[in-house]
Amino acid sequence: MRRTGQLGLGIAVTGPVHGLLGAAGIAAQPSAATGYGPLVDDPNGMLALPEGFSYRVVTQAGKTRLYSEHASPGIHDGAAAFPAPDGNVLVVLNHEVRGGPDDGGAVPHLRGYTWREDAGGGCTVVKTTPDGELIWETVALAGTSTNCAGGVTPWGTWLTCEETDKDGHGYVFEVDPVDLQANRDPQPIKALGRFVHEACCVDPDTLTIYLTEDTSNPYGTVYRWTPPTGFRGRSGALKALDVDAGELAAMAATDQAGNLVDDLDQGDTVGTSYTVEWVPIADRDAGQGSVRSIDGITRARKLEGAWWADHEGAPGAYLVSSFSDSHHGQIWHYDPAASTLTLTTVFAVEADGETVEAPDNIVAAPFGGLIVSTDGDGDDHLAGVADDGTAYPIARSQMGSEFTGPTFSPDGKVLFAGIQQPGVLLAITGPWQPDRPPGGTSAQRPFETDSTPTRSAR
Repeated sequence: MRRTGQLGLGIAVTGPVHGLLGAAGIAAQPSAATGYGPLVDDPNGMLALPEGFSYRVVTQAGKTRLYSEHASPGIHDGAAAFPAPDGNVLVVLNHEVRGGPDDGGAVPHLRGYTWREDAGGGCTVVKTTPDGELIWETVALAGTSTNCAGGVTPWGTWLTCEETDKDGHGYVFEVDPVDLQANRDPQPIKALGRFVHEACCVDPDTLTIYLTEDTSNPYGTVYRWTPPTGFRGRSGALKALDVDAGELAAMAATDQAGNLVDDLDQGDTVGTSYTVEWVPIADRDAGQGSVRSIDGITRARKLEGAWWADHEGAPGAYLVSSFSDSHHGQIWHYDPAASTLTLTTVFAVEADGETVEAPDNIVAAPFGGLIVSTDGDGDDHLAGVADDGTAYPIARSQMGSEFTGPTFSPDGKVLFAGIQQPGVLLAITGPWQPDRPPGGTSAQRPFETDSTPTRSAR
């Protein structure tokens, strides 16, 4: 630990982990209101918010410092917040650096935490107080490329996705926010395939993982990984699997007439529903060409965020298709029990004087509904989406760059979000709907004690 520059972050012991998906991992409930009113411009030129809301800067590329004394890296993207054993908050933060370790915003290559020497992407863990004040930031993963979004696991870790399949990259890696030692000797999770990964979400009952792909020539698709018999979710278990463990399959949606839906863009009406089957991937490490090039599957341009939450009482995977209808965007919900994919939200939306479009990262809100970050041709927003599909603005970026990685603190009081360029992590507070407890009305089922390891924190 002395050689890695992470000595002295402190040690605490925690027992079985319960509810580590946090408030954002609980089933989305109908929102009690649709919006907080007009956004007020920030005199500091960073973040326009509704009256009564405020923000603080948590980390800023090149200005705040890592525990190793390096400058904080930049190019922020996907993120997730977890409870620290001492009552504080741990935010795992992706850095979508596409170049090498000398590029601007690159994650420092700390010994023991670096996969390859040719890449500048990775993840940091940011520790804050419950109200979002910075305590420290440290490297958890380096030497990966184009770390875009990802997903939380029911056992309390973060899956970070490489949004590239060039030069032998294109994998998912697991990051443990509590036990930093578990992140040493990083290895790709080859069972989840090598492709242009965007985001993923995990069914907490079956441990099935749903993954999105953001690319073209041809467009990407949605994948489902079914774990092998006997697989138990715990930190480090995924990277120990063989490349052919479980089954990786691509989505094939059909309309009511039984015709294959080639492109999700053809669905334009809320409530449109397709039947889904899954086509197995034989060459999941892409040794013979891109895995998405197989025939008979459904594709979309810019498949983005993924999050596990209820829709009308049915648990399933929310999936974002960002470029439909000239980059206005859609949100779909896949119900595995019914094997159906249903269109729940269509953008663009005009509300409170703002145009909300081009959804990207997504998270379920503790007070109900969803929160999305947007990345379009106009203004970029954080937006809420009520359970009936109505969208409304929560924040507007005044920094000329997209929002990334919305995630709520475990108590549901702080919304963390990034501005990608050059890289700023913000903590937003305000009068979130007080009539609903964090997580809405039903709790995420915790894992049984014997499936969750006891872990140490740094």
